[in-house]
Amino acid sequence: MTLPWRPGLRGIGTIWVLVAFAAGVAATALWMGSRDAWAQHLGRAQIAGVTLYDSLTRGSTPPADLVMTPLARDDQARAEAGDFARLDGVPVPAQVTRASIRDSTAEDFGSPVLRLAIVSDGLRYEVARLEGGARTAPEKLGQVTRLMASYCNDPVLFARAGEAPWMRIDGAAVWGCAAAPGDYRLGALLLALIALAVLWTRVTEVAARFSGFARALGRRRVAGGPERYSADGPAELAELVEAVNDHLADERARLARRAEILSGVSHDLGTPATRLRLRARLIADDALRGKFEHDIDRMTGMIDSVLSYTRSEMSAEAPRELSLSSLLEALVDDYRDMGSPVRLRASVPARIAAQGTLFAPRGGARAGALPGPGAGPVLVTARPVALGRAIGNLIDNALKYGRHAEVALEVAADRVAILVEDAGQGMDARAVEAMMRPFRRGENAATTEGFGLGLTIVQAVAEQHGGSLSFQDGAHGLIARLELARR
Repeated sequence: MTLPWRPGLRGIGTIWVLVAFAAGVAATALWMGSRDAWAQHLGRAQIAGVTLYDSLTRGSTPPADLVMTPLARDDQARAEAGDFARLDGVPVPAQVTRASIRDSTAEDFGSPVLRLAIVSDGLRYEVARLEGGARTAPEKLGQVTRLMASYCNDPVLFARAGEAPWMRIDGAAVWGCAAAPGDYRLGALLLALIALAVLWTRVTEVAARFSGFARALGRRRVAGGPERYSADGPAELAELVEAVNDHLADERARLARRAEILSGVSHDLGTPATRLRLRARLIADDALRGKFEHDIDRMTGMIDSVLSYTRSEMSAEAPRELSLSSLLEALVDDYRDMGSPVRLRASVPARIAAQGTLFAPRGGARAGALPGPGAGPVLVTARPVALGRAIGNLIDNALKYGRHAEVALEVAADRVAILVEDAGQGMDARAVEAMMRPFRRGENAATTEGFGLGLTIVQAVAEQHGGSLSFQDGAHGLIARLELARR
Protein backbone atom coordinates (compact mmCIF):
# COMPACT_ATOMS: atom_id res chain seq x y z
CA MET A 1 0.00 0.00 0.00
CA THR A 2 1.39 3.38 -1.05
CA LEU A 3 1.44 5.91 1.74
CA PRO A 4 0.71 9.60 1.10
CA TRP A 5 3.80 11.76 1.18
CA ARG A 6 4.62 13.10 4.61
CA PRO A 7 7.73 14.88 5.83
CA GLY A 8 10.06 12.70 7.87
CA LEU A 9 11.58 13.44 11.24
CA ARG A 10 14.87 14.38 9.60
CA GLY A 11 13.21 16.94 7.34
CA ILE A 12 11.01 18.29 10.14
CA GLY A 13 14.01 18.50 12.45
CA THR A 14 16.03 20.34 9.80
CA ILE A 15 13.25 22.88 9.32
CA TRP A 16 12.90 23.39 13.05
CA VAL A 17 16.65 23.87 13.48
CA LEU A 18 16.75 26.42 10.65
CA VAL A 19 13.75 28.29 12.02
CA ALA A 20 15.25 28.29 15.52
CA PHE A 21 18.60 29.46 14.13
CA ALA A 22 16.93 32.28 12.16
CA ALA A 23 14.93 33.33 15.22
CA GLY A 24 18.09 33.28 17.31
CA VAL A 25 20.00 35.38 14.77
CA ALA A 26 17.13 37.89 14.55
CA ALA A 27 16.80 38.11 18.33
CA THR A 28 20.56 38.57 18.72
CA ALA A 29 20.63 41.25 16.03
CA LEU A 30 17.78 43.14 17.69
CA TRP A 31 19.40 42.86 21.10
CA MET A 32 22.88 43.89 19.96
CA GLY A 33 21.55 46.68 17.75
CA SER A 34 19.48 48.15 20.58
CA ARG A 35 22.38 47.85 22.99
CA ASP A 36 24.81 49.60 20.61
CA ALA A 37 22.29 52.34 19.77
CA TRP A 38 21.69 53.06 23.44
CA ALA A 39 25.41 53.02 24.17
CA GLN A 40 25.95 55.64 21.44
CA HIS A 41 23.01 57.73 22.66
CA LEU A 42 24.25 57.72 26.26
CA GLY A 43 27.79 58.44 25.09
CA ARG A 44 26.65 61.52 23.12
CA ALA A 45 24.73 62.77 26.16
CA GLN A 46 27.78 62.30 28.37
CA ILE A 47 30.07 64.16 25.95
CA ALA A 48 27.54 66.98 25.75
CA GLY A 49 27.60 67.25 29.55
CA VAL A 50 31.41 67.39 29.64
CA THR A 51 31.42 70.17 27.03
CA LEU A 52 28.56 71.98 28.79
CA TYR A 53 30.73 72.43 31.90
CA ASP A 54 33.17 74.64 30.01
CA SER A 55 30.28 76.69 28.60
CA LEU A 56 28.91 77.28 32.11
CA THR A 57 32.22 78.07 33.82
CA ARG A 58 34.26 79.72 31.04
CA GLY A 59 31.57 81.11 28.75
CA SER A 60 32.52 79.01 25.72
CA THR A 61 30.09 78.11 22.98
CA PRO A 62 27.58 75.51 24.22
CA PRO A 63 27.41 72.12 22.52
CA ALA A 64 25.19 71.61 19.52
CA ASP A 65 21.52 70.88 20.27
CA LEU A 66 21.81 72.57 23.68
CA VAL A 67 20.22 75.98 24.19
CA MET A 68 21.45 78.07 27.16
CA THR A 69 19.25 80.95 28.27
CA PRO A 70 19.73 83.16 31.38
CA LEU A 71 16.68 83.40 33.59
CA ALA A 72 14.68 86.60 33.92
CA ARG A 73 14.99 88.67 37.06
CA ASP A 74 11.88 87.22 38.73
CA ASP A 75 12.88 83.68 37.83
CA GLN A 76 16.39 84.38 39.14
CA ALA A 77 14.91 85.16 42.53
CA ARG A 78 12.73 82.05 42.49
CA ALA A 79 15.69 79.89 41.46
CA GLU A 80 17.84 81.39 44.18
CA ALA A 81 15.11 80.58 46.66
CA GLY A 82 14.93 77.02 45.33
CA ASP A 83 11.38 77.42 44.01
CA PHE A 84 12.07 75.84 40.61
CA ALA A 85 8.54 74.43 40.27
CA ARG A 86 7.19 78.01 39.80
CA LEU A 87 9.54 78.89 36.94
CA ASP A 88 8.06 79.56 33.54
CA GLY A 89 8.05 76.71 31.00
CA VAL A 90 8.82 73.85 33.37
CA PRO A 91 7.01 70.47 33.21
CA VAL A 92 3.88 70.02 35.31
CA PRO A 93 3.72 68.39 37.79
CA ALA A 94 7.27 69.35 38.51
CA GLN A 95 9.71 67.09 40.30
CA VAL A 96 13.00 68.79 41.21
CA THR A 97 16.29 66.92 41.56
CA ARG A 98 19.14 69.02 43.00
CA ALA A 99 22.85 68.38 42.86
CA SER A 100 26.14 70.21 43.45
CA ILE A 101 29.30 69.53 41.49
CA ARG A 102 32.75 70.42 42.78
CA ASP A 103 36.00 69.47 41.12
CA SER A 104 37.99 67.24 43.46
CA THR A 105 41.29 67.32 41.60
CA ALA A 106 44.23 69.32 42.87
CA GLU A 107 44.85 70.96 39.50
CA ASP A 108 41.44 72.64 39.46
CA PHE A 109 41.27 73.44 43.14
CA GLY A 110 39.31 76.62 43.66
CA SER A 111 37.04 76.19 40.63
CA PRO A 112 33.47 77.40 41.18
CA VAL A 113 30.79 75.13 42.57
CA LEU A 114 28.25 74.15 39.95
CA ARG A 115 24.73 73.95 41.33
CA LEU A 116 22.19 72.00 39.31
CA ALA A 117 18.40 71.60 39.37
CA ILE A 118 16.71 69.05 37.11
CA VAL A 119 12.99 69.68 36.69
CA SER A 120 11.08 66.78 35.12
CA ASP A 121 7.55 65.51 34.81
CA GLY A 122 7.09 63.18 37.78
CA LEU A 123 10.62 61.74 37.87
CA ARG A 124 13.44 62.15 40.38
CA TYR A 125 16.93 61.22 39.25
CA GLU A 126 19.23 59.23 41.49
CA VAL A 127 22.25 61.50 41.26
CA ALA A 128 23.52 60.32 44.64
CA ARG A 129 24.65 57.02 43.14
CA LEU A 130 26.93 58.96 40.76
CA GLU A 131 29.11 60.23 43.59
CA GLY A 132 32.62 58.89 43.29
CA GLY A 133 32.12 57.66 39.74
CA ALA A 134 34.20 60.52 38.33
CA ARG A 135 36.85 62.86 39.75
CA THR A 136 36.69 66.00 37.64
CA ALA A 137 33.69 68.35 37.52
CA PRO A 138 33.22 67.98 33.72
CA GLU A 139 33.12 64.20 34.12
CA LYS A 140 30.56 64.50 36.90
CA LEU A 141 28.33 66.76 34.81
CA GLY A 142 28.71 64.29 31.93
CA GLN A 143 27.45 61.55 34.20
CA VAL A 144 24.44 63.68 35.16
CA THR A 145 23.48 64.30 31.52
CA ARG A 146 24.03 60.61 30.79
CA LEU A 147 21.64 59.76 33.64
CA MET A 148 19.08 62.21 32.25
CA ALA A 149 19.29 60.53 28.83
CA SER A 150 18.77 57.09 30.38
CA TYR A 151 15.02 57.68 30.89
CA CYS A 152 12.27 58.57 28.46
CA ASN A 153 11.49 62.04 29.79
CA ASP A 154 11.91 65.67 28.75
CA PRO A 155 13.61 67.36 31.72
CA VAL A 156 14.86 70.94 31.87
CA LEU A 157 18.28 71.60 33.41
CA PHE A 158 18.99 74.73 35.46
CA ALA A 159 22.61 75.46 36.36
CA ARG A 160 24.61 78.15 38.20
CA ALA A 161 28.38 78.31 38.28
CA GLY A 162 29.57 80.07 41.41
CA GLU A 163 28.08 83.58 41.62
CA ALA A 164 27.02 83.67 37.96
CA PRO A 165 23.31 83.94 37.15
CA TRP A 166 21.12 80.89 36.79
CA MET A 167 21.00 79.46 33.29
CA ARG A 168 18.25 77.40 31.68
CA ILE A 169 19.57 74.60 29.45
CA ASP A 170 17.06 73.02 27.03
CA GLY A 171 18.50 69.77 25.65
CA ALA A 172 15.54 67.76 24.38
CA ALA A 173 17.58 66.85 21.29
CA VAL A 174 20.26 65.30 23.55
CA TRP A 175 18.53 63.81 26.55
CA GLY A 176 14.84 64.05 25.65
CA CYS A 177 12.52 61.15 24.96
CA ALA A 178 12.41 61.87 21.24
CA ALA A 179 16.20 61.62 21.02
CA ALA A 180 16.30 58.15 22.57
CA PRO A 181 16.66 55.27 20.11
CA GLY A 182 14.12 52.46 19.91
CA ASP A 183 14.74 49.74 22.49
CA TYR A 184 13.97 46.38 20.94
CA ARG A 185 15.61 44.23 23.59
CA LEU A 186 12.28 43.21 25.08
CA GLY A 187 11.06 42.32 21.59
CA ALA A 188 14.21 40.28 21.01
CA LEU A 189 13.62 38.41 24.26
CA LEU A 190 9.97 37.77 23.33
CA LEU A 191 11.03 36.55 19.87
CA ALA A 192 13.49 34.11 21.41
CA LEU A 193 10.89 32.87 23.91
CA ILE A 194 8.24 32.48 21.19
CA ALA A 195 10.66 30.55 18.99
CA LEU A 196 11.58 28.34 21.94
CA ALA A 197 7.91 27.79 22.83
CA VAL A 198 7.01 26.90 19.24
CA LEU A 199 9.95 24.51 18.98
CA TRP A 200 9.09 22.88 22.31
CA THR A 201 5.42 22.60 21.31
CA ARG A 202 6.25 20.93 18.02
CA VAL A 203 8.67 18.50 19.65
CA THR A 204 6.17 17.53 22.35
CA GLU A 205 3.42 17.23 19.73
CA VAL A 206 5.41 14.72 17.69
CA ALA A 207 6.38 12.84 20.86
CA ALA A 208 2.72 12.84 21.93
CA ARG A 209 1.68 11.31 18.59
CA PHE A 210 4.11 8.42 19.08
CA SER A 211 3.04 8.04 22.72
CA GLY A 212 -0.64 8.14 21.75
CA PHE A 213 -0.16 5.41 19.20
CA ALA A 214 1.76 3.33 21.74
CA ARG A 215 -1.11 3.69 24.26
CA ALA A 216 -3.68 2.84 21.59
CA LEU A 217 -1.67 -0.21 20.61
CA GLY A 218 -1.44 -1.27 24.25
CA ARG A 219 -5.24 -1.17 24.47
CA ARG A 220 -5.78 -3.15 21.27
CA ARG A 221 -7.00 -6.19 23.19
CA VAL A 222 -9.70 -4.16 24.91
CA ALA A 223 -13.21 -4.80 23.65
CA GLY A 224 -14.21 -2.32 21.01
CA GLY A 225 -10.66 -1.60 19.87
CA PRO A 226 -10.11 -0.85 16.17
CA GLU A 227 -8.90 -3.47 13.74
CA ARG A 228 -6.73 -0.87 11.98
CA TYR A 229 -4.94 2.17 13.33
CA SER A 230 -4.27 5.58 11.87
CA ALA A 231 -2.15 8.41 13.16
CA ASP A 232 -1.20 11.84 11.86
CA GLY A 233 2.42 12.78 12.10
CA PRO A 234 5.78 12.31 10.42
CA ALA A 235 6.51 9.70 7.79
CA GLU A 236 8.21 7.39 10.30
CA LEU A 237 5.03 7.21 12.38
CA ALA A 238 2.92 6.51 9.29
CA GLU A 239 5.28 3.68 8.30
CA LEU A 240 5.15 2.27 11.83
CA VAL A 241 1.35 2.36 11.90
CA GLU A 242 1.11 0.70 8.52
CA ALA A 243 3.54 -2.03 9.57
CA VAL A 244 1.49 -2.69 12.72
CA ASN A 245 -1.72 -2.82 10.66
CA ASP A 246 -0.14 -5.34 8.29
CA HIS A 247 1.07 -7.43 11.22
CA LEU A 248 -2.38 -7.43 12.83
CA ALA A 249 -4.00 -8.37 9.53
CA ASP A 250 -1.55 -11.28 9.10
CA GLU A 251 -2.22 -12.41 12.66
CA ARG A 252 -5.97 -12.39 12.11
CA ALA A 253 -5.53 -14.24 8.83
CA ARG A 254 -3.42 -16.95 10.52
CA LEU A 255 -5.99 -17.38 13.27
CA ALA A 256 -8.77 -17.56 10.70
CA ARG A 257 -6.89 -20.23 8.76
CA ARG A 258 -6.24 -22.15 11.98
CA ALA A 259 -9.91 -22.02 12.91
CA GLU A 260 -10.88 -23.04 9.39
CA ILE A 261 -8.54 -26.04 9.54
CA LEU A 262 -9.83 -27.06 12.95
CA SER A 263 -13.40 -26.64 11.79
CA GLY A 264 -12.65 -28.83 8.79
CA VAL A 265 -10.98 -31.44 11.00
CA SER A 266 -13.92 -31.40 13.39
CA HIS A 267 -16.36 -31.77 10.51
CA ASP A 268 -14.35 -34.52 8.85
CA LEU A 269 -14.01 -36.42 12.12
CA GLY A 270 -17.75 -36.23 12.66
CA THR A 271 -18.53 -38.91 10.07
CA PRO A 272 -16.03 -41.56 11.27
CA ALA A 273 -16.90 -40.73 14.88
CA THR A 274 -20.55 -41.40 14.08
CA ARG A 275 -19.64 -44.71 12.42
CA LEU A 276 -17.50 -45.62 15.41
CA ARG A 277 -20.44 -44.94 17.74
CA LEU A 278 -22.74 -47.10 15.59
CA ARG A 279 -20.21 -49.93 15.51
CA ALA A 280 -19.57 -49.58 19.23
CA ARG A 281 -23.23 -50.31 19.85
CA LEU A 282 -22.74 -53.71 18.24
CA ILE A 283 -20.29 -54.66 20.98
CA ALA A 284 -21.98 -57.06 23.34
CA ASP A 285 -19.73 -56.29 26.29
CA ASP A 286 -21.25 -53.27 28.07
CA ALA A 287 -18.03 -52.27 29.80
CA LEU A 288 -16.00 -52.40 26.59
CA ARG A 289 -18.72 -50.53 24.68
CA GLY A 290 -18.75 -47.80 27.34
CA LYS A 291 -15.00 -47.35 27.08
CA PHE A 292 -15.22 -47.00 23.28
CA GLU A 293 -17.96 -44.40 23.53
CA HIS A 294 -16.08 -42.51 26.27
CA ASP A 295 -12.92 -42.33 24.15
CA ILE A 296 -14.91 -41.13 21.12
CA ASP A 297 -16.58 -38.42 23.20
CA ARG A 298 -13.25 -37.24 24.61
CA MET A 299 -11.70 -37.15 21.13
CA THR A 300 -14.50 -35.00 19.68
CA GLY A 301 -14.72 -32.88 22.84
CA MET A 302 -11.01 -32.10 22.72
CA ILE A 303 -11.29 -30.92 19.11
CA ASP A 304 -14.28 -28.75 19.99
CA SER A 305 -12.35 -27.24 22.93
CA VAL A 306 -9.38 -26.37 20.75
CA LEU A 307 -11.75 -24.86 18.21
CA SER A 308 -13.42 -22.76 20.95
CA TYR A 309 -10.05 -21.52 22.16
CA THR A 310 -9.01 -20.54 18.64
CA ARG A 311 -12.27 -18.70 18.08
CA SER A 312 -11.81 -16.86 21.39
CA GLU A 313 -8.38 -15.69 20.21
CA MET A 314 -9.88 -14.42 16.97
CA SER A 315 -12.26 -12.07 18.81
CA ALA A 316 -14.81 -12.65 16.08
CA GLU A 317 -17.72 -11.54 18.25
CA ALA A 318 -18.64 -7.86 18.02
CA PRO A 319 -18.51 -6.05 21.39
CA ARG A 320 -21.52 -4.20 22.72
CA GLU A 321 -22.57 -2.47 25.90
CA LEU A 322 -24.18 -4.78 28.45
CA SER A 323 -25.09 -4.98 32.11
CA LEU A 324 -22.48 -7.14 33.79
CA SER A 325 -24.54 -7.49 36.95
CA SER A 326 -27.50 -8.81 34.94
CA LEU A 327 -25.23 -11.24 33.10
CA LEU A 328 -23.92 -12.64 36.39
CA GLU A 329 -27.43 -12.99 37.79
CA ALA A 330 -28.57 -14.88 34.70
CA LEU A 331 -25.57 -17.25 34.79
CA VAL A 332 -25.97 -17.96 38.50
CA ASP A 333 -29.71 -18.57 38.05
CA ASP A 334 -28.97 -21.08 35.27
CA TYR A 335 -26.62 -23.04 37.52
CA ARG A 336 -29.07 -22.93 40.42
CA ASP A 337 -31.87 -24.20 38.15
CA MET A 338 -29.69 -27.23 37.41
CA GLY A 339 -29.19 -27.82 41.13
CA SER A 340 -25.56 -26.65 41.27
CA PRO A 341 -24.38 -25.02 44.54
CA VAL A 342 -23.67 -21.58 43.09
CA ARG A 343 -24.46 -18.37 44.96
CA LEU A 344 -24.24 -14.71 43.97
CA ARG A 345 -22.90 -12.61 46.79
CA ALA A 346 -24.35 -9.11 47.14
CA SER A 347 -21.84 -6.50 46.05
CA VAL A 348 -20.76 -4.04 48.73
CA PRO A 349 -20.87 -0.39 47.55
CA ALA A 350 -17.40 1.04 47.10
CA ARG A 351 -16.17 3.55 49.66
CA ILE A 352 -14.34 6.66 48.62
CA ALA A 353 -11.10 7.54 50.38
CA ALA A 354 -11.19 11.06 51.81
CA GLN A 355 -8.94 13.16 54.03
CA GLY A 356 -10.10 14.69 57.27
CA THR A 357 -10.75 18.44 57.39
CA LEU A 358 -10.73 21.11 60.04
CA PHE A 359 -14.52 21.28 59.82
CA ALA A 360 -15.08 17.60 60.59
CA PRO A 361 -16.84 17.15 63.98
CA ARG A 362 -15.08 15.30 66.73
CA GLY A 363 -16.11 11.69 67.01
CA GLY A 364 -17.52 11.76 63.48
CA ALA A 365 -16.68 9.53 60.54
CA ARG A 366 -13.00 8.94 60.03
CA ALA A 367 -11.15 9.92 56.88
CA GLY A 368 -11.80 7.38 54.16
CA ALA A 369 -15.26 6.43 55.43
CA LEU A 370 -17.33 8.30 52.86
CA PRO A 371 -19.90 6.03 51.18
CA GLY A 372 -19.69 5.56 47.44
CA PRO A 373 -22.56 5.74 44.95
CA GLY A 374 -25.48 3.40 45.43
CA ALA A 375 -25.84 0.05 43.74
CA GLY A 376 -27.03 -0.02 40.16
CA PRO A 377 -26.40 -1.68 36.79
CA VAL A 378 -22.72 -2.15 36.04
CA LEU A 379 -22.35 -1.32 32.35
CA VAL A 380 -19.34 -2.51 30.38
CA THR A 381 -18.45 -2.86 26.72
CA ALA A 382 -17.78 -6.56 26.17
CA ARG A 383 -18.37 -9.60 24.02
CA PRO A 384 -21.28 -11.25 25.85
CA VAL A 385 -20.90 -14.81 24.52
CA ALA A 386 -17.15 -14.97 25.12
CA LEU A 387 -17.46 -13.33 28.52
CA GLY A 388 -20.27 -15.67 29.54
CA ARG A 389 -18.18 -18.66 28.48
CA ALA A 390 -15.21 -17.39 30.53
CA ILE A 391 -17.29 -16.87 33.66
CA GLY A 392 -18.91 -20.27 33.15
CA ASN A 393 -15.47 -21.89 32.94
CA LEU A 394 -14.49 -20.32 36.27
CA ILE A 395 -17.72 -21.51 37.91
CA ASP A 396 -17.26 -25.02 36.43
CA ASN A 397 -13.71 -25.19 37.79
CA ALA A 398 -14.93 -24.05 41.22
CA LEU A 399 -17.59 -26.79 41.19
CA LYS A 400 -15.13 -29.45 40.00
CA TYR A 401 -12.32 -28.70 42.39
CA GLY A 402 -14.05 -26.85 45.25
CA ARG A 403 -17.54 -28.37 45.59
CA HIS A 404 -19.38 -25.01 45.42
CA ALA A 405 -18.94 -21.54 43.89
CA GLU A 406 -19.62 -18.07 45.23
CA VAL A 407 -19.67 -15.24 42.69
CA ALA A 408 -19.14 -11.56 43.55
CA LEU A 409 -18.58 -8.32 41.69
CA GLU A 410 -16.17 -5.48 42.53
CA VAL A 411 -16.62 -2.20 40.73
CA ALA A 412 -14.14 0.66 40.29
CA ALA A 413 -14.16 3.74 38.12
CA ASP A 414 -12.01 2.27 35.34
CA ARG A 415 -12.06 -1.46 36.05
CA VAL A 416 -14.45 -4.18 37.21
CA ALA A 417 -13.52 -7.54 38.76
CA ILE A 418 -15.54 -10.78 38.81
CA LEU A 419 -14.63 -12.97 41.80
CA VAL A 420 -15.38 -16.70 41.90
CA GLU A 421 -14.53 -18.41 45.21
CA ASP A 422 -14.66 -22.15 45.92
CA ALA A 423 -14.32 -24.33 49.03
CA GLY A 424 -10.77 -25.40 48.18
CA GLN A 425 -8.97 -28.68 47.69
CA GLY A 426 -5.57 -27.89 49.19
CA MET A 427 -4.12 -26.13 46.10
CA ASP A 428 -2.64 -22.67 46.52
CA ALA A 429 -2.92 -19.76 44.11
CA ARG A 430 0.54 -20.32 42.61
CA ALA A 431 -0.25 -23.91 41.70
CA VAL A 432 -3.53 -22.94 40.07
CA GLU A 433 -1.90 -20.19 38.03
CA ALA A 434 0.38 -22.85 36.52
CA MET A 435 -2.76 -24.54 35.20
CA MET A 436 -3.51 -21.52 33.00
CA ARG A 437 -1.19 -22.98 30.38
CA PRO A 438 -2.94 -25.08 27.70
CA PHE A 439 -3.74 -28.73 28.53
CA ARG A 440 -2.68 -28.36 32.19
CA ARG A 441 -5.06 -29.98 34.67
CA GLY A 442 -5.28 -30.41 38.42
CA GLU A 443 -4.35 -33.39 40.55
CA ASN A 444 -7.90 -34.76 40.45
CA ALA A 445 -8.00 -34.72 36.65
CA ALA A 446 -8.74 -38.46 36.58
CA THR A 447 -12.02 -37.97 38.45
CA THR A 448 -13.25 -34.87 36.57
CA GLU A 449 -14.15 -34.05 33.00
CA GLY A 450 -12.18 -31.51 30.97
CA PHE A 451 -9.30 -31.02 28.58
CA GLY A 452 -7.13 -28.40 30.31
CA LEU A 453 -8.22 -25.44 28.16
CA GLY A 454 -10.79 -23.80 30.43
CA LEU A 455 -8.46 -21.37 32.20
CA THR A 456 -6.56 -20.74 28.96
CA ILE A 457 -9.78 -19.60 27.32
CA VAL A 458 -10.63 -17.41 30.33
CA GLN A 459 -7.21 -15.76 30.16
CA ALA A 460 -7.62 -15.08 26.41
CA VAL A 461 -11.06 -13.52 27.00
CA ALA A 462 -9.66 -11.37 29.83
CA GLU A 463 -6.88 -10.04 27.58
CA GLN A 464 -9.43 -9.26 24.85
CA HIS A 465 -11.27 -7.06 27.35
CA GLY A 466 -8.14 -5.24 28.55
CA GLY A 467 -7.97 -7.20 31.79
CA SER A 468 -6.29 -10.19 33.36
CA LEU A 469 -6.91 -13.43 35.21
CA SER A 470 -5.32 -14.06 38.60
CA PHE A 471 -5.82 -16.23 41.68
CA GLN A 472 -5.53 -15.53 45.37
CA ASP A 473 -6.02 -17.48 48.56
CA GLY A 474 -9.35 -16.76 50.21
CA ALA A 475 -10.82 -17.50 53.62
CA HIS A 476 -12.37 -20.82 52.52
CA GLY A 477 -10.57 -21.68 49.30
CA LEU A 478 -9.24 -20.14 46.13
CA ILE A 479 -10.55 -16.94 44.58
CA ALA A 480 -10.38 -16.52 40.81
CA ARG A 481 -10.23 -12.83 39.88
CA LEU A 482 -11.27 -11.90 36.36
CA GLU A 483 -10.58 -8.19 35.79
CA LEU A 484 -12.03 -6.24 32.87
CA ALA A 485 -11.41 -2.69 31.71
CA ARG A 486 -14.41 -0.36 31.68
CA ARG A 487 -14.80 1.86 28.62
